[in-house]
Amino acid sequence: MKIISVVGARPNFMKIAPFIRAIDEYNKNNSDKIQHILVHTGQHYDYSMSKNFFEELNIPNADINLGVGSGTHAEQVGYTMIEFEKVLKKEKPDWVVVVGDVNAILACSVTAKKEWIKVCHIEAGLRSGDITMPEEVNRLVADRLSDLLLTPDNISSKNLRNEGTPEEKIVFAGNIMIDTLEANRSKAELLNISDIIKNNLLKNYKLLADIPEEEKYALMTLHRPSNVDNKEVLQPIIRFITDEIAKELKIIWAIHPRTRKQLQLFDLFDELSSHKNIILLEPLGYIDMLRLNMSARIMLTDSGGLQEECTILGTPCLTLRWNTERPVTLKEHGGASVLVGNNIKQIRTEYNKALKQIREPIRPELWDGKTAKRCLKAILNY
Repeated sequence: MKIISVVGARPNFMKIAPFIRAIDEYNKNNSDKIQHILVHTGQHYDYSMSKNFFEELNIPNADINLGVGSGTHAEQVGYTMIEFEKVLKKEKPDWVVVVGDVNAILACSVTAKKEWIKVCHIEAGLRSGDITMPEEVNRLVADRLSDLLLTPDNISSKNLRNEGTPEEKIVFAGNIMIDTLEANRSKAELLNISDIIKNNLLKNYKLLADIPEEEKYALMTLHRPSNVDNKEVLQPIIRFITDEIAKELKIIWAIHPRTRKQLQLFDLFDELSSHKNIILLEPLGYIDMLRLNMSARIMLTDSGGLQEECTILGTPCLTLRWNTERPVTLKEHGGASVLVGNNIKQIRTEYNKALKQIREPIRPELWDGKTAKRCLKAILNY
């Protein structure tokens, strides 16, 4: 059997690592070897945003890099389809495996089906209900075309059934992201918070804050256009951080390149960089971020993956979005996250509640670190 797996952006790397390990383990114990080819579309090509993830998660170098790079959604999808078609015609795989919801999964699932190749979508069935999100379009298309839909939770399986997906296509496999968390938890625990901060300070930035103690800091990420592309939205968030949160807690903020660019454009960056209780870092590697999350008093983020990690770690999480494709992470479904959008009144209310909250790790069904094996088994049993 020949399988091509596709990665395009950072979240994919964390999800494909355990799948590759599952294939390696299978090949060690079976005579009928699986030939695996890893294709990197190149959607994230910057070293700090991509290459270090391959290294620290022990993902082998991509066998094929399509070199798509940045661009509009249409440009990324179009270039990926053109280059991926060449790969498929040459390699003729039995399966194409796509993970997550980035542009690569839309482009590669469409291209694979036009070549009559079976498609497996790991992390299928996630729905935000917001069709204005490019990721929602990617999920809908990939799920409609895939032959095998491996879901991370029962809510996702129900979404697919409600859309009329045949039952035989749906397999509840669990959350493959948690495989990566569990595989790296002990390594992360050994890291020193001070070292992480000193080794990842934002370039041309002078640290003014003291290194925070455990449970004495808020951890923050922000990158979605809905939060950072409009000054009228971003400025009140910055004010709340500097005027209210930073009075009680140190803030560790790993700044996405897009966010830094917007902060500078809106003349907000100097205000942050000169604050004595705010620590600005470059985008972090997976294990560094995991270590900081383990000891954070609270997380403020618009990242879907961090909502999931906060649930497993028990970190109170304010999700700066109006919807989420991962409702299993929300408090009403037993998780650790609360949707606050970018409404400052709502953020303030939930922030004050979260500070009184006791850290309580939660483990949804099949978030057990063994999802990758179930994913591979589902493909082999198809």
